[in-house]
Amino acid sequence: MTVPDLAVRKAAGEPLVMVTAYDATFARLVDDAGVDLILVGDSVATVVQGERTTLPVTLDEMAYHTRLVARGRPRALVVGDLPFGSYQTSPHQAVDSAVRLVKEGAEIVKLEGGLPMADAIDAIARVDIPVMAHLGLTPQSYHRMGGHRVQGRAEGTQAGGRDRLLADAKAVEAAGACAVVLEGIPSELAAEITGLLTVPTIGIGAGPACDGQVLVLHDVLGLSDRTFRFAKAYADLRSAVVDAVGRYAGDVRTRAFPTDAHSFH
Repeated sequence: MTVPDLAVRKAAGEPLVMVTAYDATFARLVDDAGVDLILVGDSVATVVQGERTTLPVTLDEMAYHTRLVARGRPRALVVGDLPFGSYQTSPHQAVDSAVRLVKEGAEIVKLEGGLPMADAIDAIARVDIPVMAHLGLTPQSYHRMGGHRVQGRAEGTQAGGRDRLLADAKAVEAAGACAVVLEGIPSELAAEITGLLTVPTIGIGAGPACDGQVLVLHDVLGLSDRTFRFAKAYADLRSAVVDAVGRYAGDVRTRAFPTDAHSFH
């Protein structure tokens, strides 16, 4: 996959598949499964680090996980997430942070926000770094939204309003975004935005009309201890892991493991 392939896939009506990964092992596994994009998401904060929100994760940590995923040498495009505080101060800061992730192996950088972030997107795109925008339920806006709440249901131009999201979508495309994540918005609005833009939309909790879909890998594999309406578990690896480790623990305690077959002489 290359960045220009994204526009080709939209024009051809071929859905894009994106999933998160945070290390080389899972990057290789999801790449073998045939995904198109691997998102090194700031969701690492909640999924791996045990944080309540994505806000605490740092640029250094995102650079580290981007490097691990890139070491898997996937065919899929590697998308590095810019964490909260690494691009909001100024376009110059945004470019510096984007360069950092590209040096670690990102082929696209992703940032949250619409109209207020158009200058940052433009600045990054002008130095030939592909940018993926992220609109709707933007987890880094947790406090403004009052939690993780569906956006775009109310009319109006206020942040999170339907008219504002339409304006945000036009603004990020005009600024040079190569794709747009739409999260947590009504499916009808996502369909309207998808038809409005020439760049692909990738949905999560935004209905079936988007040009692609993204999910957190741990939700796909059934590793999470929580379930979400917008996600679908395609396996129950949480139960499998608990069972496997439990059987190992039982074998150790009964001295059934290790046996001579697992020993050196």
